[in-house]
Amino acid sequence: MSNGIELHNITKRYGSLTAVDDVSLSIKDNEFFALLGPSGCGKTTLLRSLAGFETPQEGRIIVGGVDVTHTKPSQRPLNLMFQSYALFPHMSVEKNIAYGLEMEKLPKAEIATRVGEVIDSARLGDFAKRKPDQLSGGQRQRVALARALVKRPRVLLLDEPLSALDKKLREDMQLELKRLQNEVGITFLMVTHDQEEALVMADRIAVLHDGKLAQVGTPVDLYEHPKTRFVANFIGEMNFLSGTATTGGVEIADGGLLRGTADTAGGSVIAVRPERISLQTHAPAEGQNALHGTVFDTAYHGSDLSVHLKTCGGRETVVARMQIGQVDPASITKGTDLYCVWSPDHTRILHA
Repeated sequence: MSNGIELHNITKRYGSLTAVDDVSLSIKDNEFFALLGPSGCGKTTLLRSLAGFETPQEGRIIVGGVDVTHTKPSQRPLNLMFQSYALFPHMSVEKNIAYGLEMEKLPKAEIATRVGEVIDSARLGDFAKRKPDQLSGGQRQRVALARALVKRPRVLLLDEPLSALDKKLREDMQLELKRLQNEVGITFLMVTHDQEEALVMADRIAVLHDGKLAQVGTPVDLYEHPKTRFVANFIGEMNFLSGTATTGGVEIADGGLLRGTADTAGGSVIAVRPERISLQTHAPAEGQNALHGTVFDTAYHGSDLSVHLKTCGGRETVVARMQIGQVDPASITKGTDLYCVWSPDHTRILHA
């Protein structure tokens, strides 16, 4: 039987507010899938609908080939891991993990085996007898994850699972979650507002905007081939240059014709990532996109340097980002005139 998820035309309203607007998604077996978007975009409502804590006014939810749209949360073949972890403070790690199985009245031997397996997978063996207040944030996060996994759900739902952790620990736990998902081989569905987190962890990402599905794709698809200005702006850093749609590209005032790829004709906005732009003192070779600009600011990030330039008679701002080693930060100063140069292959033409 399939472990996948099918969401068909899900719509959820709260009075006059439409939180989720006609969203359809297909999530594959054993996939790490992320729902990504800003606050209020509908991603948590969609997750809660899947978990059974909200009932959509329209649409169907299929899990493992079974329609669960009106099934109670406890009877759905999935488990939700909350942001707060919700561990029992008076119980040890192994007791916290075993609790759900004990409530199901499984044989003690089976509980011991399953708890032992998930403790090993989550690398919690040294902490099995400890209480939650004796653990770090990352260790508590792993306990909550182990408690969810021990019930062997078809799907594990993760609501902003790493939001309570500091930056370094969050980066470590991103890799840990991905490792565990690969090991246990079940579908993970994660809600996050953190673009970098989604890009690092997910096999595919659904970007939501104002309750609607903006785009679905792999991290590479979304980063390299955004279909809308919202998606291009929300994922990573992007330069936008507005002009007039014309044959072959976009005509920029005082900047000439800039070429790129487009999904639909008639787009009047050029989009290019800062890291795709190189800076040159001389005019570029034929076939490249180029704008002449003047440096007005720089930002040193340690591993790379952001250079901010005014172009098109001062009406447009372009940011170029280059690895240290490719550029000497001391050589680029305020007032320096440079050409911003990039390939049409790395340029998206979007609608305004």
